[in-house]
Amino acid sequence: MTTPDELAGRLRTRFADVVAARGEVTVSLGPADLREALDWLRHEPGLTFAALSDLTCTDWPGRTPRYWVVLHLRSAEHGHRVRVKVGLPDAEPPRMPSVTDLFPTADWYEREVFDFFGVVFEGHPDLRRIELPDEWVGHPMRKSEPLAGVPTQYHGASVPPPDQRGL
Repeated sequence: MTTPDELAGRLRTRFADVVAARGEVTVSLGPADLREALDWLRHEPGLTFAALSDLTCTDWPGRTPRYWVVLHLRSAEHGHRVRVKVGLPDAEPPRMPSVTDLFPTADWYEREVFDFFGVVFEGHPDLRRIELPDEWVGHPMRKSEPLAGVPTQYHGASVPPPDQRGL
């Protein structure tokens, strides 16, 4: 079995930004490099990261890049894992290529990140909200959203966020 440090060494022959820490390996890259990188990770002998186990996002206002889309890949054949991070600038909306054709499990993960963070996955076969109503305004997991909640509508009634309610 390949150790995380050995895996990181192997990945450094292909990628400029590879970190091994706490037994985990992370590759960071830009959106333009994502699809080629994933194709290589999936098909390279000795790696074969054929399973996408997770795709999520983080928001770092005031930093460049602001958004990081994070993909966790697993090789069942070799028993190792890698995290791939894609940095996206503070653009409206942030955009990156969809990976649903490479990893069908990305379908709902990408929809969730679109719904909560507003990241547009170009080429996604059905990019629409998955949790929130279609008419919802905003993306509640962005740190620019109100901390105390958002107004809630229910059958025509409206409940203001907790920090805006009178006692």
